Amino acid sequence: MYHYDDYDHALVRERVAQFRDQIERRISGELSEEEFLPLRLQNGLYLQKHAYMLRVAIPYGTLASRQMRTLAHIARHHDRDYGHFTTRQNIQFNWIALEQVADILEQLAAVEMHAIQTSGNCVRNITTEAFAGVAADELMDPRPLAEILRQWSTINPEFLYLPRKFKIALCSAEQDRAAIAMHDIGLYLYRDETGEMLLRVMVGGGLGRTPILGQQIRQALPWRHLLSYVEAVLRVYNRHGRRDNKYKARIKILVKALGIEAFAREVEAEWAQIKEGPAELTEDEYRRVATAFIPPSYEQLADTDLQYGTELSQDAQFARWVSRNVQPHKVPGYASVVLSTKPGISAPPGDVTSSQMEVVADLADTFGFGEIRIAHEQNLVLPDIRKADLYAVWKRAQDVGLATANVGLLTDVIACPGGDYCSLANAKSIPIAQSIQQRFADLDRLHELGDISLNISGCMNACGHHHIGNIGILGVDKNGSEWYQVTIGGAQGKASALGKVIGPAFSAAQVPDVIEHLVQTFSDYRESEEGFVETVQRIGLEPFKERVYRTLQESA
Repeated sequence: MYHYDDYDHALVRERVAQFRDQIERRISGELSEEEFLPLRLQNGLYLQKHAYMLRVAIPYGTLASRQMRTLAHIARHHDRDYGHFTTRQNIQFNWIALEQVADILEQLAAVEMHAIQTSGNCVRNITTEAFAGVAADELMDPRPLAEILRQWSTINPEFLYLPRKFKIALCSAEQDRAAIAMHDIGLYLYRDETGEMLLRVMVGGGLGRTPILGQQIRQALPWRHLLSYVEAVLRVYNRHGRRDNKYKARIKILVKALGIEAFAREVEAEWAQIKEGPAELTEDEYRRVATAFIPPSYEQLADTDLQYGTELSQDAQFARWVSRNVQPHKVPGYASVVLSTKPGISAPPGDVTSSQMEVVADLADTFGFGEIRIAHEQNLVLPDIRKADLYAVWKRAQDVGLATANVGLLTDVIACPGGDYCSLANAKSIPIAQSIQQRFADLDRLHELGDISLNISGCMNACGHHHIGNIGILGVDKNGSEWYQVTIGGAQGKASALGKVIGPAFSAAQVPDVIEHLVQTFSDYRESEEGFVETVQRIGLEPFKERVYRTLQESA
């Protein structure tokens, strides 16, 4: 993984010192909360319902074991013994005292981490998939270009005050696990017949109040022009994006207003002026960064392992876990392990305790190469585990509640913190997630249903990405009461789709029954191995709506 150079170290240390001074002036009263607001947002600090929340960047979702141990230390000594991993591959600490923030940032800086640009109207954390560099279906490793984008966008003065926040994601695999279509810029990296790295560029994606999927504006962009083309897109957005209405300030609204063809023309005209300039990447610059992502020293192993095969055949519970939580690896004899942070009612989705973090760090050191990934689905990933060691990893993960065999299933719920913490939320997310997990606690039934994604957001900001869940739940306010709107048919990946609302909202108490009726309708109508979204697309919304509202009315 990438390690800071002298420039990175100096930049982060100076930012910590600068923000320490700003915090001291806020505490003394020299700065008002209004004056402090933009300063703290530039450093990832939010004021939530109960306390300050600090959001820490995990660039493209990659962590070293020593960094995970530092996060565990912060959780134990500065928070309430846990951290919350997000869909943007960051971690949030929800109970932070303002007086301790600078000390926390110093601890992060010591292990090459920071909270810069995790909030505010700027380019946010650059993301990619959790299996980058190891996925069996990967075309090439997107992390070097993600790191180049991170360095270019961090404290880039031209793009620190955009009309609204800006998110960029990269993918380079047959299956899009980075959800690039829902980003302001989505980049797909591939090679042509000569082996040249090229980029497909999509713009204008985003969820929130107005969910829109991104559209392609450039095919076959040479990798050397990555920065200049992204810069051209940002300049057009910075120049024409609305600043009079924050609900209409995202690039997706500008693209929709202009039309994709007109927007593309604006970008191409801007790019023509800068593409041969200093932003053009060189082979030397690419190699400088790419050397940090050289594959570790893998052993030469057979793809099959007798010990592993014996353990699979003798322990059905282990075999079930492998079927859901273990992913193919590009190197024979290795696999990637997903540690589920969705055990059910015992912990909110995405929450990991300090002790669990330390165990994950130990597993990465003992059985891997000291590296951990954060998945878009809020789970943790050990990217490089020998198949012969999977049983030992599973047993240790079981001990700390990270071995639930539900990855990709209905209880692998994506959820924002919701009204329990967030001052923007209209309704709570965590109790809803846990009530659904409790209803569907039977793993046998879950495995029979197969892949079904369920996403929950506590408000229209859509931090839980409910629009692209096969089943989506949105918390809404109705006369001061918490209600929940349900969508079905959403999907992420190359076949991305936005879910459609099935009808009037439901009370919190009704939600588990609603999900039960939706799932039962799917079971009744599915054909062969058909997935939930395929069934919705084939039969439409009406059978689902009719079952839900008729059954609820009969039981009223």
